[in-house]
Amino acid sequence: MHVNDAITGRQSVRAFQKDKPVPHDIIEAILSTAGRAPSGSNIQPWHVWVATGDRLKEIADACHARHEQGDEGEQEYNYYPVKWREPYIGRRRNTGWGLYGHLGIEKGDKEKMSRQHGRNYTFFDAPVALFFTIDRDMELGSWMDYGMFLQSIMLAARGFGLETCAQAAFLKYHDTVMSNIGAPPEQMFVSAMSLGYPDPDAPVNHYRTPRLEVNEFTVFL
Repeated sequence: MHVNDAITGRQSVRAFQKDKPVPHDIIEAILSTAGRAPSGSNIQPWHVWVATGDRLKEIADACHARHEQGDEGEQEYNYYPVKWREPYIGRRRNTGWGLYGHLGIEKGDKEKMSRQHGRNYTFFDAPVALFFTIDRDMELGSWMDYGMFLQSIMLAARGFGLETCAQAAFLKYHDTVMSNIGAPPEQMFVSAMSLGYPDPDAPVNHYRTPRLEVNEFTVFL
């Protein structure tokens, strides 16, 4: 597909075809392509851990159990602002309420909200889970580079008819993830990502988030 279509058509898919595995060679091809992402001085600060089958289920079960127990965990870094303010809190609320409303979950229905959020920890039934780590002594520039690498994975996956969902939800259970994937202590957990063939019939996959117009975030000098 055209690169513009790959970008504008990308979305966070939250329902995958559970029984349709992704061939190993396709996973390797996606990561190889994404490995061409730019990084300062070409240091390529990313480490990727791929889980499928029983290993994916072990991690999913462990994290989902913590969610069901109400365990809030403890993050190693703040992905979101510590203090929310407009316009960002408004955008976040609109996205959350938009998704839940699309699924028929009313505001204040904490049980259904929690159940939907808990789907994160089953990887939305995706057959592949990717975990990303970075060496602890890397600086902010390398984290910026990491974002370009993650975006490259999402776009490369679309070329194979696959979709993804980046998941910061696993940050609070980073200790469970790191111990299960065998990452060394000198590395830090960055994020997780579900990968697989999307379920075209799932209502959740028909929800699309709005985007700002160019003139809302750009100043032409």
